[in-house]
Amino acid sequence: MNDRTEQVDDLQLVAMPSAVGCAEMFVRFSLTEWSLRDMRDTAAEAARVITEAVVSTANPATPGMVTARVRLSGADLIFEVETPRAVAAPAIPGVHRTGTTQIGPGRYVVWCALALPSGMSASAVPLPRRQRKPSQAARQVAPEEPMTTDPDVMRRILFGLNSPDQRP
Repeated sequence: MNDRTEQVDDLQLVAMPSAVGCAEMFVRFSLTEWSLRDMRDTAAEAARVITEAVVSTANPATPGMVTARVRLSGADLIFEVETPRAVAAPAIPGVHRTGTTQIGPGRYVVWCALALPSGMSASAVPLPRRQRKPSQAARQVAPEEPMTTDPDVMRRILFGLNSPDQRP
């Protein structure tokens, strides 16, 4: 069996309660991108349970950062949260393989592995292509023009983003 990681996405989060929803959305998005829509609900639930376990051990005064990671390896989809604290791996309904692994001094990974659909391996999962492709309509309007940005427009956008909100 090939246990090589074929695809990985990760997300840095502050170990606060809001990280739970962010981890769920992150997993749903990644699995949609990887064409693993059938696994989204189970994987999102696993992400929720693991992230809640990690966040519950954080000190609210100084929560620190954690890294949520989803990866395809061998015949598994693996969700993990890297944290500076040792956290017992929680029981997750429908998931049989979970654990906590120390990966260095003060570095732990709380993880779970979900089997990919029958007969599928990580190398067979269709991964997204991230290249810029203009639509057919855009090619007809400006087939040879390079895409440029007006510097004045960019300055106004950046000014608007950096100025404090004046609304009550």
